[in-house]
Amino acid sequence: MTEPLIGVLGASGAVGRAAVRELRALGHTGLRLGGRTASALSAVAEEDPTGHDETVWADAGAPDGLRAFTEGCGIVLNCAGPTYRLRASVASAALAAGADCVDVAGDDPAAEDLLDAGDPARDGRTVVLSAGALPGLSGLLPRWLAGQGLDRVAALTAHCGGLETCSPTVAHDLMLSLTLGGADGAAYGEALAAVRDGRRVPRALRTTEDTEHHAFPGRVALQPYLSGESERLATVLGLDRLDWYNVHPGPAVRALLNVLPGRLAAGDDPAELADRLFLAADLDLAGRTPYYVMDFELSGTASGRPATAGLTLRAASSYRLTAAVGALAVDAVLRARVPAGVHFARDVLDPDTVVRHLRGRGVADLRLTGAAADADQVEEGVL
Repeated sequence: MTEPLIGVLGASGAVGRAAVRELRALGHTGLRLGGRTASALSAVAEEDPTGHDETVWADAGAPDGLRAFTEGCGIVLNCAGPTYRLRASVASAALAAGADCVDVAGDDPAAEDLLDAGDPARDGRTVVLSAGALPGLSGLLPRWLAGQGLDRVAALTAHCGGLETCSPTVAHDLMLSLTLGGADGAAYGEALAAVRDGRRVPRALRTTEDTEHHAFPGRVALQPYLSGESERLATVLGLDRLDWYNVHPGPAVRALLNVLPGRLAAGDDPAELADRLFLAADLDLAGRTPYYVMDFELSGTASGRPATAGLTLRAASSYRLTAAVGALAVDAVLRARVPAGVHFARDVLDPDTVVRHLRGRGVADLRLTGAAADADQVEEGVL
């Protein structure tokens, strides 16, 4: 039986190119690669050992280009952005062409647009959103960790961030997230907020500008930030307490982020601010090795006694993490492991499958502590 054609939009970008490699590693070939630069797409296609990939010019912001790209696809993986400007346009084009869709971002705005237009489940179609590193993996890993040696979880502390180049999509989405990205037209999240007694509490935490953290090299800034994803995670895990920190190792990026809301409010050009963010990221990275870290610590009980379980993920790039989750979501949809309808990756991907892929492919290094390390050793002994 011939596999449905997989279209990868934004295939020559930082995430798209890595996603193509992840799809090939999962056994998917003969891909349709879409983007705006023919030479860059050709370079990606030349990496295909079978020589069966095809390239198609496509602009995520142009309806005609999207229509031509999605026609004939069985599923579309969207790696293009900016996310909060595109919203559900790529997924809608895929559905109109009779295809399923996985978006490495999309988040609540895309889900709302899709459901307002009519649930794709009525036509047997599937859309998976937020199939990236954060959001996406940031919700999957704590769910996985909660099943490693703990009987009950009560609290989660998370630290996520790194030192890497800043893509145009990331820069523009970061600025848009200050006013968009969350449910019902809200911002993506709330700075300084945390979960206490199972509910959101504004200004519960403070920013720390210059400190150390065991999972990160050198000095870092810690910015408390409660997103919709992490708040929903607290509900799913039944957490009494959740503290989530975005970690900023680079002083140039952190300094710009401090003034960004005020500059946007004053009417500064977003494109100019995005350029400044690119330069700040490059300045912070100069002479240093890029990395991305996710560090989670759960506390609860094991065998009726207080216990903790920790997980530290280290990767060379958040872009490759996003690519891996996106490719795994495509694979899951093609294998009919995701039901029809609109879903978030954190809710429908199997955490065990994701962790095995990250470890087996060398995408990331995962270190476990506490009850999680004990459980992992038992599992390895059984295997």
